[in-house]
Amino acid sequence: MKLPVIKHLTQFIADNDEDYVIETIETLEALTEVPSLKDEELDVIGELISNMYGAIEVHKMEKEGTPRKEALNGFMQRVMGSIDK
Repeated sequence: MKLPVIKHLTQFIADNDEDYVIETIETLEALTEVPSLKDEELDVIGELISNMYGAIEVHKMEKEGTPRKEALNGFMQRVMGSIDK
């Protein structure tokens, strides 16, 4: 996951609508079923999907009243904590 990408996507959600990102995730998930995709291509799609889900999580935290910077940092700490385990 890339914090700058999640930050940018979070702003996109705030400016537009979460539904755009959800529909994009669904489209990318459907693309992963293409049998001719290479592993590197699947990795890129997976990274994009992860960043989009991260942005949705940060946006939810913001809607609950958490300031953006705190929401981003808290989310990344959770991700890093789950990787370390």
